[in-house]
Amino acid sequence: MKTTKFDIADYLDDNEMVAEYLNTVLEDGDSSDVIAAIGHIAKAIGMTKIAEETGLSRPSLYKALNPDSKPQFETIFKVLKAVGGQLHINSMPAT
Repeated sequence: MKTTKFDIADYLDDNEMVAEYLNTVLEDGDSSDVIAAIGHIAKAIGMTKIAEETGLSRPSLYKALNPDSKPQFETIFKVLKAVGGQLHINSMPAT
């Protein structure tokens, strides 16, 4: 039996899937999960395209979107805008 490595980027092929994936990670993950998810989305769209839209180099993007990195918020914000994302804040019920 031959198997292939699973790559979530292969399944992020429309805006609805991208939004659902990122929202799920934002709800359930930690900061490194969110960074990794944004990296998967950027890979699915194309790092060259994201680099052009953000003004960042491809190597800088790969470095910043590594789950072990600590990118600046400005970098994450630029990449989110480039992939067509927006940040919204919802109030949470008091506990």
